[in-house]
Amino acid sequence: MNRQQEHGLDKTLQTHLNQFLSQYGESGLKEALHQYVCLQQDYICKTKNTTIRIKSSDIYYLEIKGHTIHIHTNHGTYKKYGSLSHELKLLSRYHFIKCSQSCIVSLEKIRTIQNNDIILTNDKILHMSRNCAPKVLMAISGKENIQPP
Repeated sequence: MNRQQEHGLDKTLQTHLNQFLSQYGESGLKEALHQYVCLQQDYICKTKNTTIRIKSSDIYYLEIKGHTIHIHTNHGTYKKYGSLSHELKLLSRYHFIKCSQSCIVSLEKIRTIQNNDIILTNDKILHMSRNCAPKVLMAISGKENIQPP
């Protein structure tokens, strides 16, 4: 690519960026970049015998039963040994939040909240505890940045 082509590309890019910023603002750009980063992130699921890469954007929710974590995705359910608090620390930056003592959910996969039920985009219904409800409701309405506990 020669310098004229590079300059033309830079101008085109600058024009598109200015249009985006005028329509969505700086916060819209930050959110778009965050969404892009989240789509690229892999969650590593390690068991005794296997290691599986799962796109964080493919995960609906994680639940714990005993010491076994069940990772529910577009492609099925995976199981591993661990603690939910450790998984939340790993996934909170990708818009996951605790919705009950035994469950964390992707905010991106929530379709509706009715009373204490969270209805996901795959029609699965999760219970939301009264303790977790205020933080989930604030996060889903976009008024709070999710931070690791």
